[in-house]
Amino acid sequence: MSEIKNQLEKAFDELISQSSFEKGDILVVGCSTSEVLGERIGTSGSIDTAKEIFQTLKAKCDEEGLFLACQCCEHLNRALVIEKGLAKRDRLTVVSAVPHEKAGGSFATAAFRGFKNPVLVEEIKAQLGIDIGSTLIGMHLERVAVPVRTSIKKIGEAPITFAKVRPKYIGGERAKYSL
Repeated sequence: MSEIKNQLEKAFDELISQSSFEKGDILVVGCSTSEVLGERIGTSGSIDTAKEIFQTLKAKCDEEGLFLACQCCEHLNRALVIEKGLAKRDRLTVVSAVPHEKAGGSFATAAFRGFKNPVLVEEIKAQLGIDIGSTLIGMHLERVAVPVRTSIKKIGEAPITFAKVRPKYIGGERAKYSL
């Protein structure tokens, strides 16, 4: 477990160092603990692994002033576990479900148990993203998503992908994108 935590902390720090973000921004995370443990997604989830990953990410988000949004699996339509305060702040529609290991996944279950006031929402527009095990978080990122390369390529055995967002470029040949 300590190796997974160390990989995740280093990866998070590299993502942050390469991103322009503001306090109050959202980090969306999708995580297959099956993939982290070297198995096929959705086959061997681990609540202990999920809890370690959730607690590590929650602590890092708290340090940086970020909100954490934890994506459920496809059986809950990739809904997100977030704090109720974020749902109220962003006027997000709360949906009725409680994730568990077989519908929502271990990571979302750990998040639901770990947040102070957890709720589920169907969608969010996050400014940062971490996809652990190819869980497909792209639908929950603001436009325009940009990949971020870090030295960490895997968490455990799971491939990891990072994203940040930037404003859309508009205009044409006369447009300027910086002062």
